[in-house]
Amino acid sequence: MVPASAAFALATILGVSSGASAQKIDEIYVFGDSLSDVGKVFEATQGKNPPNPPYFPGRYSNGPVWVDYLASQLKLTSNPGTNFAVGGATTGNFKKDIPGLLAQIERFKATRSSADPDALYLIWAGANDYLGGGTDPAAPVSNLTLAVQSLEALGAKNIAVVNLPDLGKLPETRTSERSASLTYVSREHNSRLATAISNLRQNISPDIKIAYLDANSIFNQVLKAPEKFGFKNVTQPCLSPGSICDNPNEYFFWDGIHPTTAAHKLFVELTFSALQAGSETPALSAFDFTVPLGVFVFGALGTAGLIVRGKKPNK
Repeated sequence: MVPASAAFALATILGVSSGASAQKIDEIYVFGDSLSDVGKVFEATQGKNPPNPPYFPGRYSNGPVWVDYLASQLKLTSNPGTNFAVGGATTGNFKKDIPGLLAQIERFKATRSSADPDALYLIWAGANDYLGGGTDPAAPVSNLTLAVQSLEALGAKNIAVVNLPDLGKLPETRTSERSASLTYVSREHNSRLATAISNLRQNISPDIKIAYLDANSIFNQVLKAPEKFGFKNVTQPCLSPGSICDNPNEYFFWDGIHPTTAAHKLFVELTFSALQAGSETPALSAFDFTVPLGVFVFGALGTAGLIVRGKKPNK
């Protein structure tokens, strides 16, 4: 059940309550890893990684990824120039010459004197910290917190941070000896991140909105009832050495780690459909609505309360 206060807050965000003002988004800036990369590694390796085919050009999937679908929903263009995400990135600075989240933030800061206050800033990172062997969420959560604070200090007003799916239930990890430990550290990471975001909200100006998107809940819902969401296989990858499945749209995973484009699309669609329906659907439980009145919620994007304006030139 969604608390009454949260429902009222949601109505305000959507611009449907008395005196509410609509949220204005004119650009999307993205920071993270391969789940959000739209060409950085592809360009750096001259098209060798991820290989096309079988991967979609510049994406670690068989088609567009979630930031592409989100941009489309907002009637914006998925802009590689405002997407700093790099496949293989951790939450830190650099790892084997791959710019991590903090390094991406520094690159963003180096190109402008201030952040566009009407843009949406998306942060999704952390998986590579743990898939690479990390077991302590303290540093990754601290890095994510610092990333938010850096964007805020530069003038960003709308920031969304995404948590981690269960890393122990990926095709590549589910039968490995690390499965249980990855499940545990995913849970710990998400718990600490939720607390960190809550603390940040309590110490910022009311006009700065920080959203927490619980991707873990969406992930678990799909794994528990795949056919409800249009999937028949949520445990095996469509792409395996020497073969590709005949029906990728029925697979949740494209390879051993990355989702199919169908899964990326669902990730965005669940957000929109739940809020536009205005009912307590299962997808609603995946989002954090228990936020102060007027705080920007990621799930509100694309609904009646959102005004999309023309893109501004890069600053």
